[in-house]
Amino acid sequence: MNTHDAGPAGGTAAGQSAEYRVAHLQDRLASGELGELGVRVEVRGGAVLVTGTVPSARCREEVLGTVREELAGLEVHCDIVVSEPSSPDHAEELS
Repeated sequence: MNTHDAGPAGGTAAGQSAEYRVAHLQDRLASGELGELGVRVEVRGGAVLVTGTVPSARCREEVLGTVREELAGLEVHCDIVVSEPSSPDHAEELS
């Protein structure tokens, strides 16, 4: 029996399990409406790093929710920036 094909429930090493789960997360992010976003997910040492820029706070919450579902139990560091432009609070003065 090849244990590599058994997946995370098949007793694989923790690093392989994390990489498998990260790959699944990347597939979910790419296939949904969040697929156009520039979110990167990488395994670094014993933790997972999620970085990128999203257009709104709602998108950020959707990404974080998906990350929490897929990577529950793993150490995850998220650095997702919202690029949503805010409405100006005053008129711009042109000279």
